[in-house]
Amino acid sequence: MAEQLNPDEKFHLITRNLQEVLGEEKLKQVLQERELKVYWGTATTGKPHVAYFVPMSKIADFLKAGCEVTILFADLHAYLDNMKAPWELLELRVQYYEQVIKAMLESIGVPLDKLKFVKGTDYQLSREYTLDVYRLSSMVTEHDAKKAGAEVVKQVDHPLLSGLLYPGLQALDEEYLKVDAQFGGVDQRKIFTLAEKYLPSLGYTKRSHLMNPMVPGLTGAKMSSSEEESKIDLLDKREDVKKKLKKAFCEPGNIQNNGVLSFVKYVLFPLHGEFCVKRDPKWGGDKVYTTFEEVENDFAGEIIHPGDLKASVEVALNKLLDPIRKKFEAPQLRKLTNSAYPDPSKNKTGGKGAKSGGGEEDELVPSRLDIRVGKIISVEKHPDADSLYLEKIDVGEAEPRTVVSGLVAYISQEDLQDRMVLLLCNLKPQKMRGVESQAMLLCASVEAEPRRVEPLDPPEGSSPGERVFVEGYEAGKPDEKLNPKKKVWEKLQVDLKISDECAAQWKDKQLMTKLGQITCKTLKGGNIS
Repeated sequence: MAEQLNPDEKFHLITRNLQEVLGEEKLKQVLQERELKVYWGTATTGKPHVAYFVPMSKIADFLKAGCEVTILFADLHAYLDNMKAPWELLELRVQYYEQVIKAMLESIGVPLDKLKFVKGTDYQLSREYTLDVYRLSSMVTEHDAKKAGAEVVKQVDHPLLSGLLYPGLQALDEEYLKVDAQFGGVDQRKIFTLAEKYLPSLGYTKRSHLMNPMVPGLTGAKMSSSEEESKIDLLDKREDVKKKLKKAFCEPGNIQNNGVLSFVKYVLFPLHGEFCVKRDPKWGGDKVYTTFEEVENDFAGEIIHPGDLKASVEVALNKLLDPIRKKFEAPQLRKLTNSAYPDPSKNKTGGKGAKSGGGEEDELVPSRLDIRVGKIISVEKHPDADSLYLEKIDVGEAEPRTVVSGLVAYISQEDLQDRMVLLLCNLKPQKMRGVESQAMLLCASVEAEPRRVEPLDPPEGSSPGERVFVEGYEAGKPDEKLNPKKKVWEKLQVDLKISDECAAQWKDKQLMTKLGQITCKTLKGGNIS
């Protein structure tokens, strides 16, 4: 196909659906002379999820346009990013990524023989590359390095030097992979501009940069490997895909931060050129759309129901995932998956009463708690108890949860309205004065007279449904429902405290979201319940 395209048609194919391109004129100049050389890199950290189909479909576009494409498995970057991949697991993670990325590409019909696969440590430990790292570190300021990695490298209060090296290494990769352009998400824009600023200072050519938009996850925020509820894993079973899509944020008529709709736009249409919405015959039957704009307009006009959209995406997504699931049924790949991503609870000593040899379900680990960011969308007095509030709280699901809390004595209705809070979502629902409370609103409290209580605060910019985790336990999966007889919450809650800096902690480890720490306003040294 590429031979039949002129340079302008190739440029259109290369740049369609991108959010931004830096260096457009240089791209056009190269395309007038020869085929474009482009690379996409992925740090081998958490398991790839369905949002990876977005760059995969773009790689398919690059190949159709005749580009020479390199895929970099950035294992050293995975270690530098706050040790998201432990050193001893680097090689296993690379092997897993290579197998799963190739399976994804095969599932969308991309010929692997036209791609070049490279591992970062194959060249990043060479004498020449190491000397360039030192040369670059003598030019880049701490401020520029930190700013460049702000949206990519994990942000903590006391960052490691490794995280400051990360952006510079990514810039050098452009030279050592001998490409014309780097492709990535728009969250990497600051790293791309750092490369454009500093590579010429080393005597190297400034490259072009192609940026995909960030696709919302199922909760409406960025899809993340560390947030179980925001993503669909490539190996999730069909029933898990159905359950996660059912919970996905997809308000009728709302086209903003809609992860289901975005998947149609950035994956299904580029791959297939059409999308079929499956509907009951009494609502008009199935309808095939040939442009995304038609789908978006019909959804905005509430012609397409969220349930029909989710069901149709479920069908299309399972067609993409089936070949990947089948490939990973092989015993050697199942073993690789378990070795590359070992259950963290199995490496810890069990809590009191834990069964020997048990998995996470027998361990007292905080990842068993399904704690999420929520937004209070309405609050009123309980109809049968003046001391209780009845709140409706958005946690990124199709419907808000009803929560009964005893905050009347501590905070006004006005101060609670529209407030971002934290909810424990996997307790067994309990009736409180005749109303079923579907979650627990987590608060800090100090028992001294008079007793003081404050809701916990997620980081600024948080969205409903974002997962809250304890440092070191990011990979664990919450229980579907906590068994009240085993008192998992009660046993874990004993070690939940507020530090002297007003940070929420479990056994001195921070409670976090992807945006930062969980805090309270004033209750230093308080308890969390």
